[in-house]
Amino acid sequence: MVVDARGLPCPKPVLMTKDALEKVSEGVVEVLVDNEASKENVKRFAEKQGCCVEIVEEDGYYKLRIAKGYVCSREAPEEKQVEGKNKVVLILSDSMGEERKLGELLMRAFLSTLKEATNRPKRLIFVNRGVFLTTEGSKVIDVLKELEDMGVEIYSCGTCLDYFGLKDKLLVGKITNMYDTVEELLNADSVVRV
Repeated sequence: MVVDARGLPCPKPVLMTKDALEKVSEGVVEVLVDNEASKENVKRFAEKQGCCVEIVEEDGYYKLRIAKGYVCSREAPEEKQVEGKNKVVLILSDSMGEERKLGELLMRAFLSTLKEATNRPKRLIFVNRGVFLTTEGSKVIDVLKELEDMGVEIYSCGTCLDYFGLKDKLLVGKITNMYDTVEELLNADSVVRV
């Protein structure tokens, strides 16, 4: 089965992959995408479903061969211990509150304090203006990189990065899509909105 998701916006490639995988109990599904973010989003989704993924770069697009129902011989990535188990922090802006300068100070203090917290979150998800914190020009990149080194997953909304023209300026974490964001929020033990 071949799924041609080239040229489609987030989260359509992931949703089309999900539909295709639901139709087979065992076999290979090939998904075609034309950008790095879609490639990574589809790969991450398929691997979360227990599938093996092989990626081939063709003429201007990626072909992901997703094997479902087989035992894969790949080493599982080493998981870092994160104390927050399944806590997610959803960051909607690059500052806290309405007073801009104060809000920037508060956001830096909030993220810095997360490093010291005894119960750190599993994942930070940056959406809307929050993506300015994970890209060039951010004053908290050093803090976010430290959190990532501690095992906290950092994700930025691909649609938001595109909207603000920041996709090629991402400095920390990975690009995510709305499907993954919804799944993470609904499956989290708790969600903190900032």
